[in-house]
Amino acid sequence: MKIKPIEEIKAFAEKYANETGIVLDSVEFKNTDVPTLIFYIEKEGGVDLDTCEKFSRAIDGPLDELDPTFGEPYSLNVSSVGIDKPFRTKEDFEKNLDKEVEVKLSKSIKGAKYYEGILTFFDDNVIRIRCGKDTLTIDRKTITKINKAIKFD
Repeated sequence: MKIKPIEEIKAFAEKYANETGIVLDSVEFKNTDVPTLIFYIEKEGGVDLDTCEKFSRAIDGPLDELDPTFGEPYSLNVSSVGIDKPFRTKEDFEKNLDKEVEVKLSKSIKGAKYYEGILTFFDDNVIRIRCGKDTLTIDRKTITKINKAIKFD
């Protein structure tokens, strides 16, 4: 199925996200048995079902006018990014400076491919995390996933 570029769909939807007080994280299209356009959203304090429904109602009609699938039927899905959302943007890293993160690596550093620590620095090339008394500098090319540490009390 042919669809409009995801960047165009996301840019179009940003207005409706702002109007409903949410942040549009990303847009994905899955061309499965039922082709699905998925909007991943976040909001200060978290996303609940009402928030997803609110954005879905706000975007549904305008999407018909945009016609992202050139007249082909598709399903609309609005979802929270989830608590284990990988950091993708500079803003993701900025929001998590001085917070505990989980880092998964493609190759071992000091004998491990997984670390938890406090994110103390990042740039385009490296991150630094404080693991207890040690600070570890990690090349971003070796990171397969970095996200906020998930703690269950």
